Amino acid sequence: MAHRPTPPETRRADIGIVGGSGFYEFLDDVEEIDVATPFGAPAAALTLGAVGGRRVAFLPRHGKDHRFPAHRVPFRANIHALWSLGVRSIVAPCSVGSLQPDLHPGDLVVIDQLVDRTWGRADTYHDDPPVHHQSFAEPYDAGLRATLVAAGREIGATVHDGGTMVVINGPRFSTRAESKWFRSMGWHVVNMTGYPEAVLAAEREVPYATVALVTDYDAGVDGQEPVTMEAVLAVLQRNVARVRELLVRAIPRLP
Repeated sequence: MAHRPTPPETRRADIGIVGGSGFYEFLDDVEEIDVATPFGAPAAALTLGAVGGRRVAFLPRHGKDHRFPAHRVPFRANIHALWSLGVRSIVAPCSVGSLQPDLHPGDLVVIDQLVDRTWGRADTYHDDPPVHHQSFAEPYDAGLRATLVAAGREIGATVHDGGTMVVINGPRFSTRAESKWFRSMGWHVVNMTGYPEAVLAAEREVPYATVALVTDYDAGVDGQEPVTMEAVLAVLQRNVARVRELLVRAIPRLP
């Protein structure tokens, strides 16, 4: 039996943006609102503004002060809060470690597949009857992805169209053996927050995509130094403005 979510009665935003590590603010001249959900409070108050004539709701995934580590992010509340504002698309930038030698810090990857290696996270809205099995063969919306790829190339970024992201639980980084395993499987990047965010958006029937900023070489690809939090933050600080520029260019064209 299909279990379709009841759509919001009012629409306050067209596009939802979920900001990742280092990306805690996006809009100017905003309205800030607190949104209550049946799944608790989202990571922060949502900010509403406009970009290119589109109404945008922004939410920092980890909270404005990065108070939530990856395994404690209130994913269900975050996605439900955006959905309750009536968003028609969600774009969720994130940071990733490279698993392959042709992906370098500063590159952008518009992911098209994921592998879930997390555990213990609430990853569905359907804990109660009727039973619901979510189709998830294509986790990321093709139309959103194409728009993000085009916008990234227009601003002169190195953008990789497609890639598989393996999502680990965190908060620790991978061991060298794990990183080699992920690489041997042909996976491209590693991250801690891409799941269950994507499947929750699917359950709410909101098209979803992510643009991933490569910040490091995980546990050391081809002799590179293993990742540290300091190195990740340094790359984020140098590149967050470029991710913001990509979004500003893409948002007016999003389906």
